Amino acid sequence: MTKIAPLITAFLRDYMPRQRGYSLQSCETYAFSFKLLFDFAAKRLGTRPSRLTIEDLDAPMIVAFLGHIEQERGNGASTRNLRLAAIKTFMRYVEHKVPSALEQIGRIHAIPAKRHDQRLIRHLTMEEVRAILNAPNLATRSGVRDRAMMHLCFAGGLRVSELVGVLTENLSLLHGANVTIRGKGRKERCLPLWKETARDLRAWLSVRGAVRVPELFVNAQDEPMTRAGFEYVLDKHVGKAAETCASLRGRSVSPHQLRHSCAVVMLQATHDIRKVALWLGHADIRTTEVYLRMDPSEKLEAIEAVVPPELRRGRFKAPDALIASLLSDLEAPA
Repeated sequence: MTKIAPLITAFLRDYMPRQRGYSLQSCETYAFSFKLLFDFAAKRLGTRPSRLTIEDLDAPMIVAFLGHIEQERGNGASTRNLRLAAIKTFMRYVEHKVPSALEQIGRIHAIPAKRHDQRLIRHLTMEEVRAILNAPNLATRSGVRDRAMMHLCFAGGLRVSELVGVLTENLSLLHGANVTIRGKGRKERCLPLWKETARDLRAWLSVRGAVRVPELFVNAQDEPMTRAGFEYVLDKHVGKAAETCASLRGRSVSPHQLRHSCAVVMLQATHDIRKVALWLGHADIRTTEVYLRMDPSEKLEAIEAVVPPELRRGRFKAPDALIASLLSDLEAPA
């Protein structure tokens, strides 16, 4: 029986960050997946997570876990597939460490991803974005920071991890203002900034003061802004914006909706999905194609570009028996 604790420790602390170059955020995401799995398996087997073995994590256990996160945790099929992908990645690592488990691991690799409906991504209109960006009180330091954060998140189409990870040294507000973003897979991209976005960032730097951390955005304690911190800030200002923008009332707006909204604006402006993919930092353009389904203007242009077939026009002629029946109904006394 092979203890799983040393294997998962080496996987998360050495293999992923050092050998494969995964980011800290990716390692944390994987770690959370395994926390859920080990808690479920330990409870099911009546033991403690630290005593689990590789042999305990067979295909039936993994299938039961996937059903658990969907039925009891209320996760969707996409989240279920992400957890399964993390497990399979770990099992590929285990293959080289525990050859005796190859048959068991092969059965786990055979578990298929679940197909699911791909609904349209929700995004914000420019009126809604404007209402949110106008919500902060610019007479306060936190208000200036919040406006700059939300504006950069929208204008750059940034992921939350990218936004909170921006360093002050990666921001240039000279002629041709731009910011360097480090995205998924440690890929860097340099984004030019709108004049309005650069103005809000200058305002924030003027009140940011001398803080010890290199991150551009900090919280009230002058520590780096966190994902949860930005989500709280956005939620607060969405509530404030809903007072003047009716379409925001009772609506939950996630940080990723700002990113989606930027993508739609970029697509409408450029009509080039490749440019949108470069802007968002997508490694595969197929990821970006979802925005083609969201933007009706692209479909309208396609319709207008097609010459419809000329059809022979005609008039419907009802059978005489039907006409006689209708006339008899009209002539009948009320």
